[in-house]
Amino acid sequence: MKNKIKVAFIYKHDNVFLSGKHFDNTYYHFFINALNRNDRIEVTNYPTNEKFDINTLKDKTDVILLWSNADFGMPQEIIGIQDCYIPVISRGSDPGDAKKAKKNHKKWKIDYYFHFLPEGLFYELYPSDFKYKKIIYCLEESLYQNIAPFQNRKKNKILNSGNVGNTKLISRIINDIRKPEWNTYRCKILRTKCNALPFVDYTSTLQHEFVNDRYPQLLQNYQAAIAADTKCPVQKYWEIPAAGCLTFMEVTKKNRGTHLGFEDGESAVFINENNYVEKFKEYLSDVNNPKWERIANNGRKFALENFNNDKAVLSLIEIMEELV
Repeated sequence: MKNKIKVAFIYKHDNVFLSGKHFDNTYYHFFINALNRNDRIEVTNYPTNEKFDINTLKDKTDVILLWSNADFGMPQEIIGIQDCYIPVISRGSDPGDAKKAKKNHKKWKIDYYFHFLPEGLFYELYPSDFKYKKIIYCLEESLYQNIAPFQNRKKNKILNSGNVGNTKLISRIINDIRKPEWNTYRCKILRTKCNALPFVDYTSTLQHEFVNDRYPQLLQNYQAAIAADTKCPVQKYWEIPAAGCLTFMEVTKKNRGTHLGFEDGESAVFINENNYVEKFKEYLSDVNNPKWERIANNGRKFALENFNNDKAVLSLIEIMEELV
């Protein structure tokens, strides 16, 4: 049996995403739980202060794993990393932080990046010589077991959840000035539009009880739910089908949604800004049609088999094995 790869996971001690108490625990389950479940690696967590001395690792580490290449959730300084020969892997930042995060590539001697962004988008944000692997993670399979039967769920409404843009003109102008490309309205155009429909139930990001690990419970109240993002598919694209929902999924050339592998009419229902109302009404006019449950079941199976955290860890280990 091969020796386990020794991994040093570095992040700032007050990183709320890794606390297990944030409204969104998806990153916590991947980095803190799933990594430690795999018997091919031995992970030591290093929750740091503003500075971290790499020399404390000595010969105990084969790979350094960074929470992110962005400033948030990371120490301000990693002392000694420029003289360190241990390979460094980092989660790529959210797209809106990429411009500022690029400065940390040399600062932290990053060898390899991973994220669930499609490769085309990653290389629009970062130089072509950065090594990158698409890994779709953040689906903790244990939270999606024993789901409510499809037929027992609310079927005359469609769930829309998460953050949406402020449609007021003054707010849009201010946000376009502050963050012209990656503000919420520009990234969630269709998701925002859906809230104007009378048959759409909206649940915000925070003002409800379904936070932390309870988001799947919200999803299981509905037969159908919306996964929409203008620029790039996000976690909802695999969380919603995993909960057994018929997933109305925004898939366009712009957001590169096809890279996930769902099939229109087979494992999801693809929507865009031109056809979303028509697609919703097709479902609502015939809610008892068995094809909807079939599509939902196929989507659930596909998401759980392909996007669960344990499979994502195996993909990350492939990067580690390439570097050590």
